[in-house]
Amino acid sequence: MSKRAVQAGAAADVLAPYLEQLRAELEIPVDYPADALAEAEAAAAQTFDVAQGDARQDLRDLPFVTLDPVGSRDLDQAFFLRRVEAAEGGGAHGAAAYEVLYAIADVAAFVEPGGALDAETHRRALTVYGPDGRFGLHPAVLSEGAASLLPDVDRPAVVWRMRLDASGELLDDIDVRRSMVRSRAQLDYGSVQRQLDDGSAGELLLLLAEIGQLRIDAQFDRGGATLEVPDQEIERSEDGSRYRLVLREPLASEEFNAQLSLLTGIAAARLHRRAGVGIWRTLDEARVEDVERLRRVATALGFDWSPSTSYAEFVRTIDPSRPEYAAFATEATRLFRGAGYAAFGTPENPDVPSGASHSAIAAEYAHVTAPLRRLVDRYGTEIALAYCAGREVPSWVVDALDALPGEMADGSQRANAYERGTVDLLEAVLLGPLVSEELDGIVVESSPTGGADGRRAKATVLLRDPAVRARVVGDASALELGAPVVVRVESADPDKRTVTLSVVSPSQAPRRG
Repeated sequence: MSKRAVQAGAAADVLAPYLEQLRAELEIPVDYPADALAEAEAAAAQTFDVAQGDARQDLRDLPFVTLDPVGSRDLDQAFFLRRVEAAEGGGAHGAAAYEVLYAIADVAAFVEPGGALDAETHRRALTVYGPDGRFGLHPAVLSEGAASLLPDVDRPAVVWRMRLDASGELLDDIDVRRSMVRSRAQLDYGSVQRQLDDGSAGELLLLLAEIGQLRIDAQFDRGGATLEVPDQEIERSEDGSRYRLVLREPLASEEFNAQLSLLTGIAAARLHRRAGVGIWRTLDEARVEDVERLRRVATALGFDWSPSTSYAEFVRTIDPSRPEYAAFATEATRLFRGAGYAAFGTPENPDVPSGASHSAIAAEYAHVTAPLRRLVDRYGTEIALAYCAGREVPSWVVDALDALPGEMADGSQRANAYERGTVDLLEAVLLGPLVSEELDGIVVESSPTGGADGRRAKATVLLRDPAVRARVVGDASALELGAPVVVRVESADPDKRTVTLSVVSPSQAPRRG
């Protein structure tokens, strides 16, 4: 195998015209209309002064921090965590052990309802990320500047104050207010994980891990479960001149941080229910037949999944270091498909829905923690603010709710297609120099082709270097789910963003089972 060709990566200038073509095909918005950009620039220039009577609580004395991937500039969330003293923990709401303050960028303070910028955000719905940059829901002057919770500057924010009991359960005394905050540090997942691993983490990060693990446990106890599939990511060189594909295992620090966001989304759904107005993120329960199919897959891969054990209980027992893990995790993603949004409290949908929970989380849930990057969050946040303030939900919020599920679906479809297209493109470019070479992989999806002899199968093979997922058709005996396999690169076409592989032989690498 030609390691040098893989390690060199793909030159950014080679990919640039292909990426531009892909954006044009998918109608990914790049530039902002002049009137929308002018509104963003004017909004970024405004000032927020608590001392002069702005209706915000001043929380700038609290040492909030952000936690994101290295180099992020669109910072939606900052957190501050503390233990609650015994004397503070009593009262009508039960005994609190932890307090979570979660600051979210106050995007509504910068976007005028009904204005040109508002209209443009509804057209985009989401920020789209690619190897050569981000194509934002909002112009960078806001998303990477005035509205972003960057360190060492005062920022308007919406702060969620949530209390948890000793088991990590969310108590009912949830409060949401417009505030002013000042982040003390911009942390990244890798450095936080190293501090947690080597014992140098301070009290705030130890609390993050403690609360995060409690919330993970609570999610499983509710019957929710998530199984992390190794991420196929595009990695950019420091100078930005080259790209390569890598497989990256999520860090524990990422999951702990994600649990704070999920906690806030669950809190938001509670407030929406109380208000009788809301928009929830939903995901239907997995079908019984799909769970049974996955159970058969697990058995074929050598996993011991007893009939009396639920999916949520079983996934906690899986060792991610097993080579079959990637195959099982890929198959498990089929359980939870068809995520959407449910709006209510509107003339079209007046009633609070029943059975509209998010099955992977096993709770009612709303998106409110990423308003710089996701349109719906601005609306979910305003509903919670109105409820906590004891006032009516603004009409501009209610009037937009029924259209939001469709707008978000369209935006998600574009973003997902662009993400998949960029990976397909990079796979084709990286494998171009390796045509006719043989590479090791593992079968992560496999099904019969329906041919006359019944001995053929179509499969997805995951290569480790480069980190490529590609379709292949071959002898069914060589393409069993989870099997190591050797494939030959037959073709790689960047114009069509396609790769063709053929099966050479089963790999000699032993399977663990």
